[in-house]
Amino acid sequence: MSQTPETTGGAGPREPGETITPDEAAEHQVSGGDVGHTRLQVARPTGATYRPDTDEPLTAILIRHGVTPHTTSGAYSGGGVPGPSLSGHGRIQAAQAADLVHRIGRQIWPDVPRATAIVASPMIRTQETATAISRRLGRAVVTDPRLAEGDFGEWEGLTSDEIEERWPGQLRDWHETGTFAIPGGESIAQTGQRLAGAMDDLIASSLGKTVVVVSHAVALRSVIGTAFGAPASQWHRIRIAPASVSMIRYWADGTSEITAIGIPPEI
Repeated sequence: MSQTPETTGGAGPREPGETITPDEAAEHQVSGGDVGHTRLQVARPTGATYRPDTDEPLTAILIRHGVTPHTTSGAYSGGGVPGPSLSGHGRIQAAQAADLVHRIGRQIWPDVPRATAIVASPMIRTQETATAISRRLGRAVVTDPRLAEGDFGEWEGLTSDEIEERWPGQLRDWHETGTFAIPGGESIAQTGQRLAGAMDDLIASSLGKTVVVVSHAVALRSVIGTAFGAPASQWHRIRIAPASVSMIRYWADGTSEITAIGIPPEI
């Protein structure tokens, strides 16, 4: 004789299409999925973007790499060279970021499916950060060269004072216009175009409902700025600290929700 499927933990019988809370979803590792072969709809969390349907988004957890010697000295580290590596403190930050990512879908944002994939820039510092997250989540790292930092051309390895001395006014133009290209390098808008292509492909991929993206400050500003619909001239106003965690949810129809920006990894 058939019986109504029940959740584990004594939650009682469920009817097809019944709504469950995010806490129940996290407890049973469900997000719009099946419990006992019964399709359930997870209640939309308070404050979330309005949707007239029950479509599930892709959640991108955006991680900037931990600090490097260039971060400490204020030197510009672009995507044109592979280094530098994380400093000792940067490795600690990477481990803290990994712990924070592991908590998403568990202790924090329980309505978000747990991460099932990690995609990273090919630079040494992002690969090292992604490796720490890989160890914590038990997931392999996929490398996408489009997630690299902006190409800083002739400014590579220089501090802002050194850049200003050699190219007066150009650093401000690069930040505030969004379209000024660094000598031998990229404009902020060009970096954004590259990152937009990577994110579009990620949204269309089958990697999972929650994907960790490990990248860089300018690159991640472009992703968040694009999600806001802001022009490239405004992206410099978004602070992305080392090893910080941001989160954006994307729906297939082009709608996006900025869920979090720049959370410090040690919380």
